[in-house]
Amino acid sequence: MDFIEIIKVIVLGIIEGITEWLPISSTGHMILADEFIKLNMSDAFKEMFFVVIQLGAIMAVVILYFHKLNPFSPKKSGKEKLDTVTLWLKVLIACVPAGVIGLLFDDQIDELFYNFQTVSIMLILYGVLFILMEVWNKTRKVKINDFTKLNYKTALIIGVFQVLALIPGTSRSGATIIGAILLGTSRFIAAEFTFFLAIPVMFGASAVKIAKFGLNFTGLEIGVLMIGMLSAFIVSILAIKFLLGYIKKHDFKFFGYYRIVLGIIVLLFFWLK
Repeated sequence: MDFIEIIKVIVLGIIEGITEWLPISSTGHMILADEFIKLNMSDAFKEMFFVVIQLGAIMAVVILYFHKLNPFSPKKSGKEKLDTVTLWLKVLIACVPAGVIGLLFDDQIDELFYNFQTVSIMLILYGVLFILMEVWNKTRKVKINDFTKLNYKTALIIGVFQVLALIPGTSRSGATIIGAILLGTSRFIAAEFTFFLAIPVMFGASAVKIAKFGLNFTGLEIGVLMIGMLSAFIVSILAIKFLLGYIKKHDFKFFGYYRIVLGIIVLLFFWLK
């Protein structure tokens, strides 16, 4: 692998690390990136790479939240350990809808919706929804500002919102954040629950893509995956910390405007092309 290819993989990892956690659609950015950053790899490998690279992003959540998500921590009291187990149960319940639909219809969804028109429309649509949500958000009262107040029914409904993210351009974090806030959570709880949901969802999605690709990786392909995941891991830590700090003082309107602009850019780019 030459120097230029290494730089390409690092840049793709950076894009993944930023866009996976901010509600701006990693797919929309990856589609544009793929037009300018042509990895010298097979189409089958690239399809798998753009999903499996997310494992690096996931490890950032695992590292940052290891204590909070570890039910066996000796530093936790019995109640805290029980609360952690309960949180995991809520996460797993919320993952069921997207897991079932994704496994049953993964190929059909890719075939029907993985195109620039769908991605552009979803970017713009959810950008508008973010703006409208924040306008409404000024008049509502937060009901869930702690995970102990998040019940199983609410977790499951947030999981239904996550199903919407199977359509490219929606943004998994965007769909679940909108759903959680509409159901009464604080922005902080909505963001953190989205991070936690990503762990089983992305591990599952990566396992499916690896199984379809096969385990007969070449040394070059393993190297590309490792570099991409490491890049995504490092940048994800920064992106997660940025988002949590940002929402303490700001709302999500900026991301709504950004999505609308990006959606228009994607649409114009491919039309003019």
